[in-house]
Amino acid sequence: MNMTEVRALSKDQVKDEILRLKKEQLNLRFQRASGQLENSSRIRQIRRDIARLKTAHTASVKSAAK
Repeated sequence: MNMTEVRALSKDQVKDEILRLKKEQLNLRFQRASGQLENSSRIRQIRRDIARLKTAHTASVKSAAK
C-alpha cells in the first residue's frame, strides 16, 4: 500500500484498515513466537502500512481543523 492509495480512502476506511492490519500483526507475532512464521518480511510491511495510515489520518484531521 502506498500513500496515493491511502489518500484515496475515507476516514472510516482508514480506521478499518488500521484495525485489520493490527489484527494481522498480532497473528504474525503469535506465528513468530511459535516458530510457524513463513514470511518474516510481512511484519515489517504491516508496521510501515500502519504508520502510513496513521500519518494520513492525522494529516486529514489537522487539515479539517483549519
